[in-house]
Amino acid sequence: MMSLRQIRQQKVFLLLLLFSVKIAFAQPSTGKKQPLHLFLIGNSFSQNATRYLPQLSKEGGHELVIGRAEIGGSSLQRHWGHVEAAERNPDDPQGKPYGGKSLKMLLSEGVWDVVTIQQASILSGDVDTYRPYAKKLYEYVKKLQPKATVVFHQTWAYRSDSKDFSQIAPKDSARSAEEMWEKSRAAYHTIANELGIAIIPNGDAFWRMNAKTKWAFNKDNTFNYSQPQSPSLPNQTHSLHMGYRWDNDKLAFDSHHANDAGCYLGALVWYSFLYDESPVKLTFCPDGIDKKFATQLKKTAWATVQKEKKKSEHKLVAIER
Repeated sequence: MMSLRQIRQQKVFLLLLLFSVKIAFAQPSTGKKQPLHLFLIGNSFSQNATRYLPQLSKEGGHELVIGRAEIGGSSLQRHWGHVEAAERNPDDPQGKPYGGKSLKMLLSEGVWDVVTIQQASILSGDVDTYRPYAKKLYEYVKKLQPKATVVFHQTWAYRSDSKDFSQIAPKDSARSAEEMWEKSRAAYHTIANELGIAIIPNGDAFWRMNAKTKWAFNKDNTFNYSQPQSPSLPNQTHSLHMGYRWDNDKLAFDSHHANDAGCYLGALVWYSFLYDESPVKLTFCPDGIDKKFATQLKKTAWATVQKEKKKSEHKLVAIER
């Protein structure tokens, strides 16, 4: 049996999911469309996910301003550590890792409608790594930008042929991409529920694509990985991750970061979430992505965001009863 306080917290969380971030930048009575000011506290995954968001926003008729506090591989704990250093001593270089600026300096440069936070992907499956840093960052952002809507960016699981997956407990890692997705999804939702914030369901969208037989990436077992011959590469059709490439006559492998198709899917999810609009009608598509695959990415992005909203509606009705 949930306490009254828990019920109220869950209602707030579900309402945020229901109405999304659109409320944060509702148009004034003049009817003039205002720019959306979006600020990202993240790492290379937030860079990947928003790479094509400006192009999609422009085509959709939305003016977008993006601010960034990103460090490659940075976790919630690391971002908070830099905040603490800056608060102790504003002149400490450790407190100004973002191009010589602190998070306070960057957040104070404007009024932000939406601020996103995320966990480092390698830690995303271990809910204990989020605490207390997600809450501290959330409270810090709300102190500096009280009108901003803070949301979680749910990062994605690594490619199915990855040689490593996220931590799910101290000294324990996921054994597969599916387990990484399940554990990280549970962790994001647990902390989001505690904070009463919504989630940009990027990780779910990646997994939905890989769960569809027709569109899933499958490892090329005909390729000779032990003795590769340049410039030959394995078949990586429908991959959303960087995968294999040749780098100075060496076969390099990146199963973590998104390739052009993955970056495109990420941006489609963000577009769907931020504007509460289907991206299916948009024509922008990065070069080299198969048109049928691109159409499926657009449909999946919209369906994923809508599915989460519908789940929230059902949960809210149940609570109110």
